[in-house]
Amino acid sequence: MTDLDLIARYSQPVPRYTSYPTAPHFHAGITSEIYRDWLAAVPAEATLSLYVHIPFCDRLCWFCGCHTKQVLRYDPIAAYLPAVHREIDAVATLLDGRGHAVALHLGGGSPSMLRPVDLVDLSRNISQSFRADDVEFSIEIDPNDMTPDRYDGFAQAGVRRISVGLQDFDPQVQAAINRVQSFEQTRDVVDGMRLRGVESVNLDILYGLPHQTVATLERTVDQALSMRPDRIALFGYAHVPWMKTHQRMIDESVLPPAAARLEQSLAAAARIVGAGYLQIGIDHFALPPDRLAQAATTGRLHRNFQGYTTDDAPILLGFGASSIGSLPSGYVQNVAATGEYMRRIEADGLAVGRGIELTNEDRLRGFTIERLMCDFGVSFDVLRRRFGNAAEIIISELRDYALSDHDNLVSVEGNGITLTNRGKPFVRAVAATFDAYLPGGAARHSVAV
Repeated sequence: MTDLDLIARYSQPVPRYTSYPTAPHFHAGITSEIYRDWLAAVPAEATLSLYVHIPFCDRLCWFCGCHTKQVLRYDPIAAYLPAVHREIDAVATLLDGRGHAVALHLGGGSPSMLRPVDLVDLSRNISQSFRADDVEFSIEIDPNDMTPDRYDGFAQAGVRRISVGLQDFDPQVQAAINRVQSFEQTRDVVDGMRLRGVESVNLDILYGLPHQTVATLERTVDQALSMRPDRIALFGYAHVPWMKTHQRMIDESVLPPAAARLEQSLAAAARIVGAGYLQIGIDHFALPPDRLAQAATTGRLHRNFQGYTTDDAPILLGFGASSIGSLPSGYVQNVAATGEYMRRIEADGLAVGRGIELTNEDRLRGFTIERLMCDFGVSFDVLRRRFGNAAEIIISELRDYALSDHDNLVSVEGNGITLTNRGKPFVRAVAATFDAYLPGGAARHSVAV
């Protein structure tokens, strides 16, 4: 089989596996009452991870796949934040002092749109509600939002890690995705936040964008490397216009095909690794002293809705419209429409719209898929220690897959399977083999490469 044939076969649309089961399989049978029951079962000393969704931007980037909407005034944000505070208060009351937060992430949208006083108030409420005195506070930043008072507000709120989207610095690419942002703007944000004590900087780069080539992407990577970020995320652009209608503004005729996407990905990765970064999973890189790199080399890497992470908290609490929470019993997701979210919070304190309760098989398959995505392999001994005799089902499937693999994507090494270098770019497709929900699902996904 030629490389082009291999790419065509294994770059078919599959989930990104930031959860299992994946979000398209959530259903309306999971309600706020069920969420209350799950919260009541949280142990007293459980560690918590918190996510707050700010679904607003002051411009709409055409490549964006997030739950967000463009606003030209601050009024909608000011009206939304009290509902988030009420939800925080409601969940804290239900926990009644049980659990303590170790991580907090603000995503969007553009949480950097928040006025400093509002960000500080949000941080203070969370700290008081969830015993979050030493929380790792991270936030996503659009450089176009940043003003002098915001730099100081972020520092006062306790932000310790920032994630800055730069996508591609090429002017033609930026115009095609409606995201004009100079290298100088981005560098100033990184420098400004470091001067205020931020401990870790992550830069997001996209490949597979309209008009993008290996040459334009390599120039962007070189500019990103000049800022010496602690981490780099190299994501493939997910073109899903049936789900995100604003992506129809992108001219599909100038999107690179699967083979070109893979070439871009490999070229960018080689450049980043050549600059001294460790490659982590399918799309992250980190300097060797970084906690993400250390977790990857010691088998402690995890994957959640924010991608690869060192966060091993067993409970993720989501706040805000469309946010997702993860508990030992299952997943819950708030309603996505901000107006409906605010109405439900006002009436009930919670706004769960859907979710899914986990079965023991879900936990087994979810763990297997997470290890494949994080470690490019899975140990049969680890599966047996964690799941006992129930693990034999998935172990048999893993063995059968390896025996039937005529494309040299995986190998049986010791007492487990490992992806080969040839197979690593297609790990999402390999992981999808063990997804029991995928064959019967009607959801559409982005391409696997």
